[in-house]
Amino acid sequence: MPLRKNEIGKLYYRIGEVANMFGVNTSLIRFYENEFDIIKPHRNKKGNRLFTQADVDNFHVIFSLIKEKGYTLDGAKQHLKKQNKIPDNQEVVRTLLRVKRFLLEIRSDL
Repeated sequence: MPLRKNEIGKLYYRIGEVANMFGVNTSLIRFYENEFDIIKPHRNKKGNRLFTQADVDNFHVIFSLIKEKGYTLDGAKQHLKKQNKIPDNQEVVRTLLRVKRFLLEIRSDL
């Protein structure tokens, strides 16, 4: 039986990697960083932004509110202040995607 691969993510993502994840320009990532307080990237000695997985998760929430649900920037800010955490449905979707990948791996091994 083959060893199961552990899903290990990166500690930090560069701004270009985050922009590619969402299919947007880096300028939009910078704009959302300035607009939303929940995104706090670390900076290296050169001043480059380094985003954690929590920042990427927060971007997922912001993009779903603005792009999918049609919130304005102010509306999304107010919604995030009321919730103060990642919505539960986002967590459920991520978990289901992990389970799906795992099941597809099992099926391909059979």
